[in-house]
Amino acid sequence: MQIKKPKLSFWQILNMNVGFFGIQYSFGLQQSAVTPIYDFLGASPDQIPILHLAGPVTGLLVQPIIGALSDKTWSPRFGRRKPFFLIGALLCSLTLLAFPYSSSLWMAAGLLWILDVGNNTAMEPYRALIADNLDEQQQPLGFQMQSFFTGFGQVLANLSLFIFPLIFLGSTGSLPTWVYASFFLGAFCSIATILWSISKIKEIPPTEEELKKLKEKRNVLEPLLEIFSAIKDMPKVMWQLALVYLFQWYALFCYWQNSSKSVALSVWKATPDDTVAYSEAVSWTGLVNGWYNVVTFLVAFLLVGFAKKYSPKKVHAFCLLIAAIGFLAFPHIENKNLLFFAISGFGIGWASMMGIPYLMVVSDIPKERYGVYMGIINMMIVIPMIIQTLSFGYILKTFLNNDPRNAISFAGILLIISAFFTLFIKNNKETN
Repeated sequence: MQIKKPKLSFWQILNMNVGFFGIQYSFGLQQSAVTPIYDFLGASPDQIPILHLAGPVTGLLVQPIIGALSDKTWSPRFGRRKPFFLIGALLCSLTLLAFPYSSSLWMAAGLLWILDVGNNTAMEPYRALIADNLDEQQQPLGFQMQSFFTGFGQVLANLSLFIFPLIFLGSTGSLPTWVYASFFLGAFCSIATILWSISKIKEIPPTEEELKKLKEKRNVLEPLLEIFSAIKDMPKVMWQLALVYLFQWYALFCYWQNSSKSVALSVWKATPDDTVAYSEAVSWTGLVNGWYNVVTFLVAFLLVGFAKKYSPKKVHAFCLLIAAIGFLAFPHIENKNLLFFAISGFGIGWASMMGIPYLMVVSDIPKERYGVYMGIINMMIVIPMIIQTLSFGYILKTFLNNDPRNAISFAGILLIISAFFTLFIKNNKETN
C-alpha cells in the first residue's frame, strides 16, 4: 500500500528547493572562480584540465553511492534525504571557508575535490526528494523549481565575482581579497539555505513493509551492489536518455572550455598572447554566461506548462534545437552585444536540461530506487564529460583546425543530434 502524496502549495515547493540555491551558488563559484585561483597560484595552462577532473570523477563516484545510501535510510527525526543535505552542506561550507587560505596549487586542488564531494552529497538526494514528495502532477514544478534555483544561484555567484573586486581591493595572503569575500558568502549561502529547506521539508514516512526492508541486515558493500543491480535492471527509457546525454553534455563541455577564446577571436581578434584584449574578452564572456543563467531562471517555470501540454520530450528536443542555433551563430558574431541574443538560446536549453529530462524517466523508476537512479542519471552526465576531456583535444587539433570557434559550432551540431534522439524516448505511459 502506497501513501498518497499530499498536494503542496507553490510556496511549499519553493521552500523545499531553497537549499538548491546554496548548492548551485557553490557550483557557480567552482565553475567561475577556481580557475582564476589556480592561475594566481601559478598553474600553467596545460595543468588546468587535469586540475578540474575533480568535478566529473566525484560526480561519477559519489552521487550513485549517496543515492543508494539515501534510499536505504530512514530516521523518524531526521528523515531520509535531509541528513545527506546537511552533511553535504556542512562539508561545502567548511571547504569554502578554507579555500581562500590555499597556500599552494595542490592545496587548492585537494580542497576542490573535498568541495565537489560536499556539493554532490547535498545535490544528489534533492532530485530524489522531488520524486519522493510530489505526485505526478506537481513533479514538473518541483524539477523546474530546481532549474530556476540553478540559474539564480549561478547568476549571483558570477555577480559576486564581478562586484566584489570593485569593493574588496588588494590582496590577503596569496590571493586577492575579493576571493575571500566571494567564498565566505558562498559558505554562508550553502549552509543557511539548506537549513532553511530542512526546517520546511516534511518527508513522507515509509510504509510498514518498507520499514521492514530497511531494517534488514546489510553489509558495507551493499551501496555498490545496489548500483550494479540498478544498472542491470535499468528501465529502457534511461538507456535512451543516456544516448541523448552523451551528445548533450559532450557539447556543453566543448562550449564551456572554448567560449572565452571564441569570443576573443570573433570580437576582439585576439588570442591569449594579447593579454589586455584577451582579458577584456574573458570579462565579457563572464557577463554573457551570466546572462544565459538569467534566461534560465526567467523561463524555467514557463517550461512546466509546456511540458504538461506537449510532453517533456518534445519540449526538451525543442529547447535543445534553440540552444543549438545559438551555438551555431555564436562564433560568427563580431558585435559583442549580439552575443547576448545568441546565448539566450542556450539559456532556454539550460533551463530544460536542469529539469525536463527527469520528467521523461521518473514514472518508470521504482519508488524504492529513486535515489540510486537519480545518481545513475548523474553518471550519464559526467561520463560524457570525462570522454570529452580525454578525446576532444585530438578532435579539435585534427579535424577543427585547433580553432575554438569551430569547437562552438561542433557543440551546436552535437545538440542537434541530441535533440533528434530525444524524440525517440518512450516511457511506459507513452508505450501503453
